[in-house]
Amino acid sequence: MLRKIPYLLLFLCITSCIVKKKTTYGKERKVRVAASEEISKDKPSATTESTTFSTADNIISTALTFSGVRYKYGGSSKKGMDCSGLLYVSFQKHEVPLPRVSYDMAKQGKNIKIKQVTKGDLLFFKTEKTAKRINHVGLVVSVDGDDIKFIHATSSRGVIVSSLKEGYWNYAFVKATRVL
Repeated sequence: MLRKIPYLLLFLCITSCIVKKKTTYGKERKVRVAASEEISKDKPSATTESTTFSTADNIISTALTFSGVRYKYGGSSKKGMDCSGLLYVSFQKHEVPLPRVSYDMAKQGKNIKIKQVTKGDLLFFKTEKTAKRINHVGLVVSVDGDDIKFIHATSSRGVIVSSLKEGYWNYAFVKATRVL
């Protein structure tokens, strides 16, 4: 019996070296949000609303083309971009002017309550404990009940889609605005 113990230990050691844990954070995540074709028929201003929604959908589609692009402070291209660069480029392509930095973007548009948020609205955050002003921005890509998904550029993972339900983003959230 004592002779079998070293063989058993050797066997356990070899088999434990072979097992590899699966990780999900190393895989590239691609999130696509389909454009809404729904037009309200019971509202008289359906044409202006559909134009607004199509502009929002176009801006969101442009932003989603940057998914997976690495983070680069001050960047605004496929080589690298920051959060405000992502929104600046996406809105600019569709001729909607926005300032280049997040704290100036926060001064644009109309402040709205979180329950009023729709696709195309902007979400603003303070991500540093000692931050005295807004330093992060995201673009709402979908709203499903109380689950708000937004695209933004993070310093750790680049351009990604996150949920406002995630603890970190929910805690850092400051306000939402509508610029469209």
